[in-house]
Amino acid sequence: MFLRATNRRKNGKLHRYFSVVENRRCAGGTSMQRQVMYLGEINDSQQDAWRKTLEVFDEDRGEVRQVSLFPDDRTAPADNVDAVTVRLSEMQLRRPRSFGDCWLACGLWDELKLTEFWKPRLADPRAGVPWEKVLEVLAVNRLLDPGSELAVHRHWFAASALDELLGVDFQAVAKDRLYRCLDRLVAHKDELFQFLQERWKTLFDARFDILLYDLTSTYFEGLCAEIPKAKHGYSRDGRPDCRQVVIALVVTTEGLPLAYEVLSGNTTDKTTLQDFLAKIEKLYGQARRVWVMDRGIPTKATLEQMRADGTGYLVGTPKSLLTKMEKELLEKPWEQVHEGMAVKLLEQAGELYVQARSEQRQKKETAMRRRKFKALVHGLNRLKRRAGIGPKIKQSPAQPAAPAEAAVTNKSKRKRGKRKQTLSRDQLLKRVAILRKEAGRVAGFIEVREPLPTELVTRETFVCTFRRSAWKEALGRDGCYLLRAHVPVKDGTPDWPAGMNQQAPLLWQWYMQLTHVEEAFKTLKSDLGVRPIHHQIQPRVEAHILLAFLAYCLSVTLRKKLCAHAPGLSPRAVLEKLHTIQMVDVCLPTTDGRWLIMPRHTEPEPDQEALLSKLGLKLPHQPPPRIRSGQLVLPDPKDEKDQKGDDCVVKT
Repeated sequence: MFLRATNRRKNGKLHRYFSVVENRRCAGGTSMQRQVMYLGEINDSQQDAWRKTLEVFDEDRGEVRQVSLFPDDRTAPADNVDAVTVRLSEMQLRRPRSFGDCWLACGLWDELKLTEFWKPRLADPRAGVPWEKVLEVLAVNRLLDPGSELAVHRHWFAASALDELLGVDFQAVAKDRLYRCLDRLVAHKDELFQFLQERWKTLFDARFDILLYDLTSTYFEGLCAEIPKAKHGYSRDGRPDCRQVVIALVVTTEGLPLAYEVLSGNTTDKTTLQDFLAKIEKLYGQARRVWVMDRGIPTKATLEQMRADGTGYLVGTPKSLLTKMEKELLEKPWEQVHEGMAVKLLEQAGELYVQARSEQRQKKETAMRRRKFKALVHGLNRLKRRAGIGPKIKQSPAQPAAPAEAAVTNKSKRKRGKRKQTLSRDQLLKRVAILRKEAGRVAGFIEVREPLPTELVTRETFVCTFRRSAWKEALGRDGCYLLRAHVPVKDGTPDWPAGMNQQAPLLWQWYMQLTHVEEAFKTLKSDLGVRPIHHQIQPRVEAHILLAFLAYCLSVTLRKKLCAHAPGLSPRAVLEKLHTIQMVDVCLPTTDGRWLIMPRHTEPEPDQEALLSKLGLKLPHQPPPRIRSGQLVLPDPKDEKDQKGDDCVVKT
């Protein structure tokens, strides 16, 4: 890299601009130049009107003052007492660190006004660094590069531009300070939920009459001896060997998080709903709400209580209920939602039942059923042949007589094969049980008559019968599922949103919004690193999940901003794209033994400029320069005692 000076005549006056340029070698031995960053005009004219004065922080004096910069090949005017002469030939670029993604994350934090929320609640006059800024560092790390508090302290903060963006130094990420910050968060969780509800209303005009509710789990790595909620239970992460906690989450139909609760790891889904309904009513008051849930969450008694309280719900049902109500549903007409999707509505005993039929789902379920059925039939036929009761195999045409030695070999092979095909009754029953387990529900379409303990395995004692009528009924139900709903009643009629008269399509659309909860769980676990949990005490486990919840709020805010212009672009892709916008320290030595340090972020590429333009964002102005005396050296990452908050360590 080198420094390039460009002269430009404007209004009859000569101006001189500087930029950092790098050479890139290309194929064929050629090279191209790329402007890394634009430094602007560093004016050395003797006329005061042409001078570009910069505001720098003089570390020797401890104050901010105006100075003029002059390269060492020019002579500073004698009348300018604040002139600084720099050696351009000895310019250094130091501390490259990520800037674009950190700047965007801080912008999302400010848009949600989380600093205004946390500042009065975390105020501590004795703290050397404001706690709300420490929390912002942790939340931004959880959004961009999830890691432990120790990793933030040792590596990540020094590789980010948060020191310039937040105006803090390395003292903000002292190891003990990060953990003490976690200890202060959980007490304000319910207030945070209420604050976020108002922000969602202001920013996105969100509605809260339809709420999506679901549960997930996250597991621990460690003994968890001091965590009462860490229990063994049904693991949705495929880790039944680890202790876990259950997280119950509520989001709106647009995916905006509203509240969550951390439960014991052995909590079953059907025991969580009533307590959560009471919590939401306590936080946000009584209102007409419709709760959308999976079928395993509410019990029959819970649904009856919700109907008595006037609370709406929409849940899935098992296919056995679809079989029971098939006759009533046959009389109802189908309503087309879109191509390949149709629904019908049945009102019965104060509830609404919606049958949905998907052509694509029907093809998928039929193919899966046929594949399992084929494997079951082939397995049973193999057992019949091994038991010696299978269909006779046709003999092949006569072959020329083989030599005696070959005949003996073939005979021995036939004997061994015959011994291998012999199958006892106990072995037969074990193999049949394995085939039934692999087939699942498909095993019910073949009725197997097994030999009794006193019977031999024969054609009469081991009989397999295909239930053709049940097979046809099952094929007719493929691609269909049933929803069960109760809508709050107002003036004797269901309280539907204005202008909604197609009730069945509306209920189906509400149920499809459950994908937003699944997307939230996927983001929390994959992008935000909520699992596994390594903390060893209960309050910090709760704070770890709250931190991931805050990071998800930032992520969903960015996703809502992308919906208008690029709905197919994920927040993670945008953050990775802006991560390449780096910040470096341009260090210029002066002739009097001091250093002028100018933090500068790189210029965005054309695709990054287009992205920022669509989001209505503009990179901030370059940070103000600083001037300091002494020898400029880089901090040693292995020596934590030398890590200060500024860009580099000055040893005088």
